[in-house]
Amino acid sequence: MNRFCFVIHPLSFDDIARYEPGAKGKGEAILRKIMEWMPSYAAVHVTGVRTPDGRETEGWFVAAPLLPQQLVEFPREEVYRRVVRAIEIGAELGAQVAGLGAFTAVVGDAGITINERSPIPVTTGNSLTIAAGVASLFRGAHEMGVDPSASTAVVIGATGSIGSACARLIAPKVARIVLVARNETRLRNFHRQFAAEISCDSEYTTDARRAVRGAELVLTATTSTHDVVEAEDLLPGAVVCELSLPHDVSRRVAQRRPDVLVIEGGNMLVPGNPRFERVRERGTDFDLNLPPRTALACMSETMILALEGRLEPYTLGRGIKLERIVEIEEMAESCGFELAGMRAFDAAITPEKIAATREAAARSTFLLTERSGIPSGVEG
Repeated sequence: MNRFCFVIHPLSFDDIARYEPGAKGKGEAILRKIMEWMPSYAAVHVTGVRTPDGRETEGWFVAAPLLPQQLVEFPREEVYRRVVRAIEIGAELGAQVAGLGAFTAVVGDAGITINERSPIPVTTGNSLTIAAGVASLFRGAHEMGVDPSASTAVVIGATGSIGSACARLIAPKVARIVLVARNETRLRNFHRQFAAEISCDSEYTTDARRAVRGAELVLTATTSTHDVVEAEDLLPGAVVCELSLPHDVSRRVAQRRPDVLVIEGGNMLVPGNPRFERVRERGTDFDLNLPPRTALACMSETMILALEGRLEPYTLGRGIKLERIVEIEEMAESCGFELAGMRAFDAAITPEKIAATREAAARSTFLLTERSGIPSGVEG
């Protein structure tokens, strides 16, 4: 049986309590200091991952306890040291392939240097994250009755490793695509190459809010630590798929926009009867903040590589090959992994929720039509 490890870290001050329950209630200044000196450690033992044909794997989630802001702000060599140490702990426990979670997958050169310094092969898990994200976006479109071939799609974070590949997979299925990123020079250069490869209309902008206002489909894949998509900017009936951790979509969307479908796009259902048990507190489960049998796609890619005996640096760097995305999707299906049920803002999206969202979207669209003076049923 091949084994894996996966590097995790808290996503916010509130999230620290999932890792260390004793941290609950402590002030941010104290928690920040604790994160600065706290060494990497084995946090979770994963068992029970079993394919339909009987193959099994086990592994460990190893914590590199830094917050997203610290991973960005700390000297790069210090971040590399902490992440590599986490992988070394996994290798000492028996892991033969390692995955990078959340910000550890994007810091520096997106895993290349970490892989060079690691005792075992490393993957960012981004190939399966991309496959799951694009599939989730179009599943959401289907549920909302949105026709992609007549729609505008926006990809926020389009010059990143995940966003650029998502854009290439989305473009053949939509009428128009808008690429959004912060660095205008890099974005312009990417769009020049991208536009020559695709058949649909395309444009680019650094103004995410303006782009979103004209889009039926939105996918976010940024490394921002702040809200990127706001409630005021979304079209009625829009579908927003977010692949970012921390999340890009403001929680005000859940409160103010019942006519919009937001989905977390990177969740997979794990085959078998997986258990995520705390290493330090034996017999207690680690809260992944996900439903039972559910893991992030990047975690799942690492498990799949172990199950398939592909002990190699599968996904690294910023130029992810589309054939790798197709291949990992096929391996996931072979191993019994599938898209998890839709959810957003820490809650499941039920069929009743979908129906209510569609009804709210229809009402909002009718009101907008009335206010614009265009008779209902007449195209402008």
